[in-house]
Amino acid sequence: MSELKERIKALSGHVRPVSDGALYPAINRLLAAGLLDQHSTDGVSAAPRRVLSLTEKGRAELLVRLRNPKEQEITDQVRFNALLAFLRHLDDPAEQADVLRRRLDFLQKPASFFYREGEPVRAEGAGDLFREGMLRVARATGQAERGWLREAIGVLSRAAS
Repeated sequence: MSELKERIKALSGHVRPVSDGALYPAINRLLAAGLLDQHSTDGVSAAPRRVLSLTEKGRAELLVRLRNPKEQEITDQVRFNALLAFLRHLDDPAEQADVLRRRLDFLQKPASFFYREGEPVRAEGAGDLFREGMLRVARATGQAERGWLREAIGVLSRAAS
């Protein structure tokens, strides 16, 4: 399973490593639901290698989840990045663009790490060097992401036409 953990890490990055305590129960749930299939092959040493693959039912479920991501998969940066890692598996550029539009809509709503009297605090009014830094970095990141989303939606929309 260390090879699987490495592949997951390569897809999702270093931000949220997958623990054995989460991975094995998830695999067992997917196997029990008929979403994964497993078989053994000869391993490098004496231990057999366990190979997992999506079933047709699993692939169909993946496509449903990609077309209709949960709200948290749109609003949480790490979860959204995981979604992006697989979004290419949707064949329809219009469906891909729909997912990106949801993220863009979310990012265009006023938000902040900090609020004062119910209003988002801007970097210039943070009153603290470190909070200002957080807000400035978040602003720059948000601008870059919104720009990329608009560009990607344009590319996908032209491909869908």
